[in-house]
Amino acid sequence: MDKTDIRIPTDEELTAYMEESAVNANGAYEQSPVVLMVDDAAIGTLGNFSASIGKAKSKKTFNVTAIAASALKNGTVLKYRSSFPEDKRTVLYIDTEQGRHHCQKVLKRILRLAELPEDKNPDNLIMLALRKYAPPIRLAIVEQAIGTIPDLGLVIIDGIRDFLYDINSPSEATDIISRFMQWTDDRQIHIHTILHQNKNDENARGHIGTELNNKAETVMQVEVDKMDRTVSVVEAIHIRDREFEPFAFRINDEVLPELLDSYQPQEKKIGRPAKEPFDPYKEISESVHRAALDAAFTNVCITSYDDYLERLKEGYALQDIKLGHNKAVKVATFLSNKRLVIKEGKEYKINPDSHY
Repeated sequence: MDKTDIRIPTDEELTAYMEESAVNANGAYEQSPVVLMVDDAAIGTLGNFSASIGKAKSKKTFNVTAIAASALKNGTVLKYRSSFPEDKRTVLYIDTEQGRHHCQKVLKRILRLAELPEDKNPDNLIMLALRKYAPPIRLAIVEQAIGTIPDLGLVIIDGIRDFLYDINSPSEATDIISRFMQWTDDRQIHIHTILHQNKNDENARGHIGTELNNKAETVMQVEVDKMDRTVSVVEAIHIRDREFEPFAFRINDEVLPELLDSYQPQEKKIGRPAKEPFDPYKEISESVHRAALDAAFTNVCITSYDDYLERLKEGYALQDIKLGHNKAVKVATFLSNKRLVIKEGKEYKINPDSHY
């Protein structure tokens, strides 16, 4: 939203806002009800929002399906324990990244985790796939849904980045977080959202990540275990309540997240963690690879390796991924191994028959 689009309230409206916002010493103000817990730690209350962050392939979506299923059954799934009031039992699940086929898989996963039939839509779960819409339309749809769905208690948004054109825009980030605070306060609901971490550190991406850390009541990190990459570890990196012990899950044969009761949290090493080698498969999603290639190969004929590397740098930069020479070489090797790019004679070309 452009700042010039904001209407300045009248003096009468401002006076009404002041009266509505006033805090009195003898006023009776209820504490926000706790609706989401891990063990004895409150991670979510009505009137607030929380977030999960993690790198690519860390199983963030599997983690939030457990949160959604917990709310759906108003019970415990993995380590998440829900206790929503009777008039706050409806769950709204928003997916901004995937098409409806993928979203249906997520929907069925939630139903199985909640021990409900996967071939029947429950009355208190609504899923919207908003991938095809532009950021302002996505935001308007969510605002309409939150304002009109009865008995709403929990809103899952996977992910918040797709409400913005520029992930590093302070004004866009402030607008989105302000909307979250207004929606949660006005409707007395809880919102849980997902955001990627930076590739080279543990910070949530962009200015929106900074705003989330500053305003969310809980930020949880989902991270692949260093010793066993089939295991994902969940821990609180920012929480207003007491911290909970990190817990772990893996994906079982039914493609559901399954709690690992035997998991023992590892001690955090003091000092800067060792940086893992750059891995184009782990750190860059298929959709980003394909979008970068489409940009790199648009209206050009690439016949030299050096030119190919430069085009890769430009294509990936348009996807917010900066490649130096060494990383560009690793990406080129990966693309060749995956046969996403092939060489016909002297010319480098996108392989139309490639499978990721």
